[in-house]
Amino acid sequence: MSDEDRFEDLYRRHRTDVERFVRRRVAPAQVEDVVADTFLVAWRRLDDAPDPARPWLFGIARRTMLSTSRSHGRWNALQVRVAAEPKPFDGELASEVASRTDLARAWQRLNDGEREVLTLVAWDGLKVREAATVLGCQPGTFRVRLLRARRHLLHLLEHMPLTDFFPATPLNEGAHR
Repeated sequence: MSDEDRFEDLYRRHRTDVERFVRRRVAPAQVEDVVADTFLVAWRRLDDAPDPARPWLFGIARRTMLSTSRSHGRWNALQVRVAAEPKPFDGELASEVASRTDLARAWQRLNDGEREVLTLVAWDGLKVREAATVLGCQPGTFRVRLLRARRHLLHLLEHMPLTDFFPATPLNEGAHR
């Protein structure tokens, strides 16, 4: 099989996954550029492509995003849209809204690294070994990071103060006097 054929097969099988991976992490205007740069690097390093190639491509995309962010002065690590794909509603509306609000607030309190390890597993569907490849670390190291991130998220959800959501004084306090 020629290099062109190998690359076309790699691109055809993984482009959609790479785009989804990138789309969750950068502004919409940057998605196509990052995906294109990812596959440019993959073409240049085609002989290094392992099987399976998906985690390897995610690692290239991640490094491309980091490089792009450094050139722009900053990187918003992960912009996860918690409510982007709502699940089917089957409960009380107030309870549903409260749980989504709590999750969104807790998510924002995680650091960039914690959000990254959680999304690699939860949103990107990677196994520990694949996610470790993306981050360039050992699977054991990734497991520890994932465990700590999960614990921190659960801790935040369990100890979410109500004062962050409700104003300290009623909004219309002076209106009825």
